[in-house]
Amino acid sequence: MDTHYAGTPAQVRALGAFIKLLRAADRVTRATGGVIAAAGLTDSRFGVLEALYHLGPLTPGELGRKILKSAGNLTLVIDNLERDGLVGRRHATDRRRRPVALTPRGRELVRRLLPDHVRGITEAFRPLTAAEQDTLAALCRKLGRALEGPPEPPPSPRLRRVPSGRTTA
Repeated sequence: MDTHYAGTPAQVRALGAFIKLLRAADRVTRATGGVIAAAGLTDSRFGVLEALYHLGPLTPGELGRKILKSAGNLTLVIDNLERDGLVGRRHATDRRRRPVALTPRGRELVRRLLPDHVRGITEAFRPLTAAEQDTLAALCRKLGRALEGPPEPPPSPRLRRVPSGRTTA
């Protein structure tokens, strides 16, 4: 259904594209999520596992940027994956800086699920030609990059007061 919003042609066109993009993404996610759900995983949990599988250990900040999840949501996801023995953290003190890595159990789970998951994705994209899939990927990449914010600054060192009253790192 096209929008009935009475805006400028640019607004109506952008809103229509936005609605179509969200609906298509929702349908693709539902069509491809069976393998993940059958394994007892959410899309967020599988996204973390898959990123670690392909990229190796990452800090929570790096993971959040990679899978586009907020820090609060990601902390809960990582905590649950750690509780289930699928990931581990390697730094003793600061949870934000501790690289998260797959455990052998987590690596095996992704290795087992990935082929069926990719088959589902391939099937979901079957209505598009190879050229259309390439065009869609390029357009999504272009839009995503245009909307990316500036990179997050590294965490600030903790400041402390010294006896002279000055602040130091």
